[in-house]
Amino acid sequence: MFQDLLAQLHTLVSGLDPWLQTLVLVPVGAIPFIESYLGSFLGTSLGIHPALAIPAAVIGNLIATFAAIALSSRARDAVASGLGRRRGELAAAEKAPAERRPSRFRAKVAAALDKYGVPGVCLLGPIVVASQLSGPALVALGAARGKVYLWMGISIILWGAVFGVFGSLFLGAIV
Repeated sequence: MFQDLLAQLHTLVSGLDPWLQTLVLVPVGAIPFIESYLGSFLGTSLGIHPALAIPAAVIGNLIATFAAIALSSRARDAVASGLGRRRGELAAAEKAPAERRPSRFRAKVAAALDKYGVPGVCLLGPIVVASQLSGPALVALGAARGKVYLWMGISIILWGAVFGVFGSLFLGAIV
């Protein structure tokens, strides 16, 4: 299924004018699990110059990831303020709050956060899960938003550059 998606994206992008190819890489970079790394690889392997393909895929991934982080941080703030009021009401009524078990995904991200910190999760996260999921998960777990934005940005740029260069080398090897 994933290979079919990449093949369809390749077919779509290869049939366009060069300036449109670069423009199409922006929304391609915003697709979870395609992101900056596969978007830049796709672009450079199609023959788009790396100076155009990498930034286009990176910009799409940055926009999507930062928007997801912003939305999740607003949701976290709303939930936290609601829980604070709720806990106050429960304490007034002398009731104990119900215990909830975290989801398996949340438990894995929390364990990785404890082990590697925000920089490690952001830099290694794309290997396991999309940045549009790991960034908001970090914020939901209480990581500092500024730190998440910074390290997600570094990660997205780094992964896009590495795979963009790899795509160029791949194109050079097969041509």
